[in-house]
Amino acid sequence: MSALTQSTPAAAQSDAAPEKELRPPSYWPFVVPALVVVLAIIIFPWVFTIWMSLNEWKVGSPTTFVGVSNYLRLTSDPRFVEAVGHTLVYTVLSVVLPLVFGTLAAVVFHQKFAGRGFLRGIFIMPMMATPVAIALVWTMMFHPQLGVLNYLLSLVGIPAQLWVFHPATVIPSLVLVETWQWTPLVMLIVLGGLAAIPTEPYESAQIDGASFWQAFRFITLPLIMPFLFIAGMIRMIDAVKSFDIIFAITQGGPGSASETINLYLYSVAFIYYDLGYGSAIAVIFFLLIVALAALMLYARQRMLWTEIASGA
Repeated sequence: MSALTQSTPAAAQSDAAPEKELRPPSYWPFVVPALVVVLAIIIFPWVFTIWMSLNEWKVGSPTTFVGVSNYLRLTSDPRFVEAVGHTLVYTVLSVVLPLVFGTLAAVVFHQKFAGRGFLRGIFIMPMMATPVAIALVWTMMFHPQLGVLNYLLSLVGIPAQLWVFHPATVIPSLVLVETWQWTPLVMLIVLGGLAAIPTEPYESAQIDGASFWQAFRFITLPLIMPFLFIAGMIRMIDAVKSFDIIFAITQGGPGSASETINLYLYSVAFIYYDLGYGSAIAVIFFLLIVALAALMLYARQRMLWTEIASGA
């Protein structure tokens, strides 16, 4: 009887509760403006670029639909093929060298010594300068007769170099500028990884008699690898689409020895005014960036599962 008495009010309360009414979502007034902005700024330009790449469109001439002819033209364009090679070489060197020197600098600045904070501030100054200003300074430094780099080489008995004025040395010289500017960024990212590593593994390694190189090889490097992947991806995306420094120093020269896809795209679209062909280059360029980023993410994922399997 008591159980029936206790359950009756609950049942009556549930029967008396009003049914929930279906209401339209109230967040649409906030979502629609964002969708409009995304469509206007991101989606529409890419759709329009793809449409232009399917047409023969030169400034001052009527537009003619040509399908994939612009894409097929790329495979037989020796200047585009050469630009792809320059882009890949420039990207690989501009990623590997900052990673190596940035990691080395991070290990050095992670140690405790007098004036460490001041020297860190000096070291990160290149990444705060504007690319055009950096390009103008390095252009003067690269001058074969008046540049300070050849003067420094003469002090140690090395003959003067042509730097950006010779096809064989122009890309390594540009990579030198890129490395000088963006090594501090890698250092800051790796420093964050080093700060997150606990001290216990190093204490155990020291007790076991491990050397500094062994501690770095088997403790530090595996633990900072995720940070190196992040730094490498940031550098890869930035290096593959580099334009300002290369254009300000060489404009793709001498000849076309330092012309990357970005510079060739600029020449086709804004010097020769071939907007259809330039749009096809832009689409392929975007797909190249996506492919490189996906490759790095795939490598990172494979490494993650390898670490999990080895740990298990």
